[in-house]
Amino acid sequence: MPSASAVVALLKNQQITHVRLYDADRQMLTALANTGIEVIVSVPNNQLLGVGQSRSTAANWVNKNVAAYLPNTNITAIAVGSEVLTTIPNAALVLVPAMKFLHSALVAANLDGQVKVSTPHPAELILDSFPPSQAFFNSSWNNVMMPLLAFLRDTKSYLMLNVYPYYVYMQGNGVVPLDYALFRPLPPNKEAVDPNTLLHYTNVFDAVVDAAYYAMASLNLTNIPVVVTETGWPSMGNANEPDATVDNADTYNSNLVRHVLNSTGTPKLPGVAVNTFIYELFNEDLRPGATSEQNWGLFSANSTPVYALNLNGAGSTLGNNTSAQTFCVALSGADAQLLQAALDWACGPGQADCSAIQAGQTCYSPNTVEDHASYAFDSYYHKMNMASGSCDFNGVATITTTDPSHGSCIFLGSGGANGTSSVNGTVLGNVTYPLTGTNITSLNSSAPHLQSQIHPILFPLVALPILFWNLPIL
Repeated sequence: MPSASAVVALLKNQQITHVRLYDADRQMLTALANTGIEVIVSVPNNQLLGVGQSRSTAANWVNKNVAAYLPNTNITAIAVGSEVLTTIPNAALVLVPAMKFLHSALVAANLDGQVKVSTPHPAELILDSFPPSQAFFNSSWNNVMMPLLAFLRDTKSYLMLNVYPYYVYMQGNGVVPLDYALFRPLPPNKEAVDPNTLLHYTNVFDAVVDAAYYAMASLNLTNIPVVVTETGWPSMGNANEPDATVDNADTYNSNLVRHVLNSTGTPKLPGVAVNTFIYELFNEDLRPGATSEQNWGLFSANSTPVYALNLNGAGSTLGNNTSAQTFCVALSGADAQLLQAALDWACGPGQADCSAIQAGQTCYSPNTVEDHASYAFDSYYHKMNMASGSCDFNGVATITTTDPSHGSCIFLGSGGANGTSSVNGTVLGNVTYPLTGTNITSLNSSAPHLQSQIHPILFPLVALPILFWNLPIL
């Protein structure tokens, strides 16, 4: 996976303005400083018991992972665990205490106005999600959900929900049409109709989000917004996953972005944009399980796009368009001696083609170590077919989608056009993107993963989901 600085360079290049981390990785939080990117940090599941059993542990966690980085790093929320009730049910009884302890620590530090506290839930926690008007939470967890939702309401936070139409389709045994899962247009007679409200549903995503609102209402808890903290579609799967394809992943995420950015809302709440994160920024080649588990990313591990998001209907194409090449360049501000050593290695043992940076040749000027190193690094990077790890050079190189070519100096991989593509200022990365009007990205320092902005989600530098926050991200 790219280094923290390379990931942040990609986010900035793609104009991603929100990101979610699946932990509170120090390198990522440091690299995100002074970027303005809004960040959701997370308490990993393996730290939940400690935080939920001790006020002092929670206070220390806030001081170490939030207060220490503010205001330079724009942390806006803490996600407490991930799908706790279904993945580590033995920790369920400490979930709400953990959230309250963390919030109390934020209050003590006068940070509760900026940083919200919530916890991501799987959509499976909602039973009988169709028709949405009859949905309710698994009653065995009412002793947790009642105080949890009251906490979200009282602190003006939001319900974090992971929505995966892919799994709804796969587990539907042919009952759920593929077009309904992929946001494809349906004829009126194929739309799902809630018999109680007579609302028409044209896609799984809206139905699940509305089911969450109805489920909260069934507990007499309302006025709590829903933020979709993970959603997406895999681009590859095993033999028994024939619909995990590049075309379907492109179709789902492209249609999702259009749907969120158009502020369509849901049938229950038309015009109210749903903050959404796309899972995820990078593929996770080493992740165990089915092939699909490794292939939710918009980018491969070497930062090359897996497919292009076709958003021509929205007026543009997002920055992971496969027509946009990637380049390896010197990290701005890197130590000159380290750059020189890396340049010497690239042109020597690395066998990069450095002929163009010799005196009198097309890329000799500007005659600086940084400019020459950028050309040499990019030459080596493409010589190695942009393989993972081929753009590092002991931390003084970074991957970019901005063409560094200038004048008659043309870098390898250049299509002859400078710049990157974006949609309404939203860009994708291996992060979870929130869709709501601004670019949002989530980062999990171990793996990278939409409001009217789109935001990506990042794992701890292994995989990143994408988040779109009501585009103002992903």
